[in-house]
This record gives sequence, C-alpha cells and structure tokens, in this order.
Amino acid sequence: MKSCIKWLVLWLVVLTAANALAEADGPDHWKVVGVAAGDVLNIRQEPSGKSAKIGEIPPNGTCVKNIKCVGGLTFEEFTTLSEAEKNKIKKERPRWCYIEYKGLKGWVAGRYLREGSCEQ
Repeated sequence: MKSCIKWLVLWLVVLTAANALAEADGPDHWKVVGVAAGDVLNIRQEPSGKSAKIGEIPPNGTCVKNIKCVGGLTFEEFTTLSEAEKNKIKKERPRWCYIEYKGLKGWVAGRYLREGSCEQ
C-alpha cells in the first residue's frame, strides 16, 4: 500500500510540473529569426497583422524582452498532433507575443521569435 501511495504522489508531482511548464510564459528574452535582410519585424498595437504598426525590430534584433504570448499550440497539441494538424492550428490561431524592444512595448508575430539573451 505504501508503495502505491508513493507512486501516486510521484505521479501527481510529475503532472503538476508538466502543467506548470505548459503554462510558463517562455524565455526572458527573444531574438528575431526568419526575417529577410533589409526587412524588419513590425511591432503592432494589437496582436493582429491588420493592427497599426507602432515600431520595428531589425532582422538580427536581440534583447527583445518577453512579456507574454497568446495563441499558438498548447503543450498537449505540440506533443500529440501530427505536423499537418499543428500547421492547421498555427494558421487558425497564430502566436503573437507582447514584447518590449528599446523601451517600446507592442505585439509581434511569434513565428519570428526564438529564445535569445540580453547582454547589456
């Protein structure tokens, strides 16, 4: 019986940790990826490509502070769905991230961000 309780407690700890990871806000800072040289990543007022542009980040931008992200895949979807299913959800529910770059706060398309650092 004690063995079953130990396993149950361990399982609950693992599930709680997995849930906490799935709901984490991500890294402290991003770097810009996938933006062509000579182009920019637009910073927008709202999380939409149709929202007003309020700033921009160069294609090699770093030190982009992560505040929060919305949309995109959940942890469960990321770990269980096929690539085709994931791509469908990404189109229906694109990820947008609220960031701060050089004092300006706004929204950017999350597909152009990867975990980065800020060495200032």
